[in-house]
Amino acid sequence: MQKEKSSEPLKQQPSSRRRWQTLLTIIVVVAALATAYFLRTGKRSSRLDGFAKCLQSKNIKMYGLYWCTHCAEQKELFGSAFQYVPYIECGVKGSRDEEPGCAQANLKQFPTWQFSDGSRTQGTLPLTSLSEKTGCALP
Repeated sequence: MQKEKSSEPLKQQPSSRRRWQTLLTIIVVVAALATAYFLRTGKRSSRLDGFAKCLQSKNIKMYGLYWCTHCAEQKELFGSAFQYVPYIECGVKGSRDEEPGCAQANLKQFPTWQFSDGSRTQGTLPLTSLSEKTGCALP
């Protein structure tokens, strides 16, 4: 009597093949989305780098608090170009206390922008307002 060959391995191959195809499709889609996101955010943030560097060169300062929602909004306007903005953190990490230097500077609201002429403006500023006040051109 001849043994019948098991069809089990044949059934596993197509299932295994489908799993690999599905995995490969997921990897390709995730890679495409990551690339699109990187290209989109990279272009947006890099166009403001020059503006932020101009603020830095003119000795403009932004005082803020890490828990301040308006400070977060201001930072978002710059995107990754915010790394070039001269920022002074007034909050003591892990508490709601204020750094002594900021308290001595008599800052009442945040964010506070201090300009090279010594004047200050409080609150979230549109980039156009910062451009007009500083002479730094927006792209």
